[in-house]
Amino acid sequence: MNRNHMLLAAGAAFSIAAQAATVQVTVLARDGQPLSNAVVVVEPAGGIRPAAPAPVQATIAQEKMQFVPMVSVLPVGSRVSFVNQDAWEHHVRGVPAGVARLGSSPAGIELRLAGKVDGKAPTSADVTLATPGALQLGCHLHGSMRGFVYVTDSPFAVQTDANGVASLRDVPEGAASLRVWHSDQLLEGKPIKVNITPVTAVSVPTQVTPRRRRP
Repeated sequence: MNRNHMLLAAGAAFSIAAQAATVQVTVLARDGQPLSNAVVVVEPAGGIRPAAPAPVQATIAQEKMQFVPMVSVLPVGSRVSFVNQDAWEHHVRGVPAGVARLGSSPAGIELRLAGKVDGKAPTSADVTLATPGALQLGCHLHGSMRGFVYVTDSPFAVQTDANGVASLRDVPEGAASLRVWHSDQLLEGKPIKVNITPVTAVSVPTQVTPRRRRP
């Protein structure tokens, strides 16, 4: 590579880096309090389609009659190990969450996991998440158990923390739309148009009233 080509490549890399922004999104519940476990997705406008994130290996445990973690955000193609840490049998059923459940009777995930025996490894089963979208997890044997997996093909999808904040890095500058998903929303909100600058902070109110979780 000659000097001119090196300068052009360096200039292009600098231009791309200069256009990468940091976006901080604060999501609020209906009462104005921070909304944790919401999923924020930023989608660049103009037909730009960033490369999908690489699949990962993840674990979701059934422990003390709960799915742990309760909400997982995972790239499409990821492999999840469901592990039963309780001493009794559990079932795992995964179906589309929210309004997507209507008219969608087949389960995307259907498993039975035997209870853990002292001195032995817990029972587990692996599932590959092949389709983007939100899944609701449940147990036929214990109706109070709820969990969720948000499967995404976007590199700009992040879960809010306990303060209702999601931070996204390397988002292309310019026009974009922002979507928020939460397990307790009745209807998915409309996308919000935003202009991404080098440092962007957005506050998003919602109509979500989160359920009280079991301790």
